[in-house]
Amino acid sequence: MNSEEEFYDAETGLESDDSCEVSFKDALVSSDGCSAQENGVWERRKSLPAEMISRNNFSVWSILKKCIGMELSKIAMPVVFNEPLSFLQRISEYMEHAHLLHRACSLSDSIDRMQVVAAFAVSAVASQWERTGKPFNPLLGETYELIREDEGYRWISEQVSHHPPVSAFHAQSLKEEFEFHGSIYPKLKFWGKSVEAEPKGTMTLELLRHKEAYTWTNPMCCVHNIILGKLWIEQYGTVEIINHSTGDKCVLTFKPCGMFGKELHRVEGHIQDRSKKKRRVIYGKWTECMYSVEPRVYETYRKSDKRTPLEPKKLTTEPSCEGDETDEMPEAQETVTVIPGSALLWRVTPRPAHSAQMYNFTSFAMTLNELEPGMERLLPPTDCRLRPDIKAMEDGDVDAASREKERLEEKQRAARRERSEEEEEWTTRWFQPGTSPHTGAEDWLYAGGYFDRNYTDCPNIY
Repeated sequence: MNSEEEFYDAETGLESDDSCEVSFKDALVSSDGCSAQENGVWERRKSLPAEMISRNNFSVWSILKKCIGMELSKIAMPVVFNEPLSFLQRISEYMEHAHLLHRACSLSDSIDRMQVVAAFAVSAVASQWERTGKPFNPLLGETYELIREDEGYRWISEQVSHHPPVSAFHAQSLKEEFEFHGSIYPKLKFWGKSVEAEPKGTMTLELLRHKEAYTWTNPMCCVHNIILGKLWIEQYGTVEIINHSTGDKCVLTFKPCGMFGKELHRVEGHIQDRSKKKRRVIYGKWTECMYSVEPRVYETYRKSDKRTPLEPKKLTTEPSCEGDETDEMPEAQETVTVIPGSALLWRVTPRPAHSAQMYNFTSFAMTLNELEPGMERLLPPTDCRLRPDIKAMEDGDVDAASREKERLEEKQRAARRERSEEEEEWTTRWFQPGTSPHTGAEDWLYAGGYFDRNYTDCPNIY
C-alpha cells in the first residue's frame, strides 16, 4: 500500500418535497445529554459530548519531517490531530451566515447585492480562525445533509472522488430565492514550519429572482507553527467575485500577516461596475467584520489620517516571520477603525465561552454532527453523522476512534480492490460531472432527487 492510498482512505429546478415536512420534529427523544427539551420543544446542543482530546503527548514532527514541500494529501496522520467533523461537515460552515444570502435576494440594486455577496464570501472562511484540527477525510460516497428551516435552506454534499479527493455541495433556499453550489479539492503542503492549504474549486451563487450568477474562489490558508509554538492561522490571496449577469466585479485582497503583523486578518478591496468604475470600497477583517464605503470618502479619509482603517494605533510586539524557531502570532490588535459614512455589511457571530475546550468550534459547528430527534431513520446510511470514528472522537474516546478509522480505511481499500478486479467504475449518487454554464469550467453538478428520501441503492461504506 502506498502513501497516497493511506491518506485518501478515511483518515486518520427546486421541486416541493413533502418528506421535508416530516423534518425531524415528529420525535421528541433527546439525541444526547447535550440537547435540551423545554416545554416539549427540542433545542440544538450548545456543546460537544466531551472536551477536546489533548495532543500534548503526540509529536507531528516524526510524521512530517520527511514531507517538506510535499502535498499532505499523501500522508497519513494520527486521528488525534483531527477534529470530530468530516470535511463535508466543515464546508457546510459556509452557511453559518446564510442570512446574508436572504438579504442579498431582497435588494433591488446590483451593487448593493454585490456588497452583501462579498460579505458572505468573507464570512464563509471566518470559522477557520483558530481551527487547527484537521477534519476527517470523507470516504468515497460519503454524504452530509443539513436542513435549517429556521434559516430557510437545505444542503447536500457528497464525496464524489477519491483520487484526487473532491467534495461537491449544493444548497438551496426553501423559498426558491437562491442556490449555492460548487466542488472543492483541498491541496495541502508542508513547508517546514507551516502547512499551506489551497482550496481549489469555484463557488457559485445564483440569485434566482434576479437571474444573477456570482462565482469566486476561496483564499489560501496557512497554519503556522506545526512543529513548535502556538498554532495560528492566516488567510491570504486575491478573491475575485464576478456577477456574470451584470458584469460587476468585486476584488478582495486577503492580506498576509507581514513582517510586523499589522496586516493580520485584514481584507480590503473594491467593487467595480461593467465600465470598470469603482463604486464601493470594502474593508474589514475576516475574523471580525466587513464594511462598505464610497470610494471618494475612503480616499479622503486616507489622505487625512496617517493610519489606514485597519492599522492598529500601537503594536505590542514586533515578531518576525523569518529566521525564528517559531512564527509567533502577533498580539490581538485593535478592532477595525470605522470610516465615517461606512455601512456595516457583516459581523461575526461570537463564539461560546467554552469554544477553546471544544476544538475552537463555533456554536454552529457544535451542532453539525448532532443526530436530531427522528433524524436517523430518515438519513441515508452514508451520512457523516453515522461515521463511528468521528462519533468516537466526539465522545472523547481516541482509542476507539483510531480503531474505527483503521477499520474504515481497510474496508475502503478492499472495496477499491474489488472494483478493480471486476473492472467496475465508481458511480456517484447525487452529483454528476458537467460544465459550469457560467465559467465554462468542469464542475460537479447536483443531479437532484436526494430529498425524495429513496436511499435503497446507497452503498454500505461504514
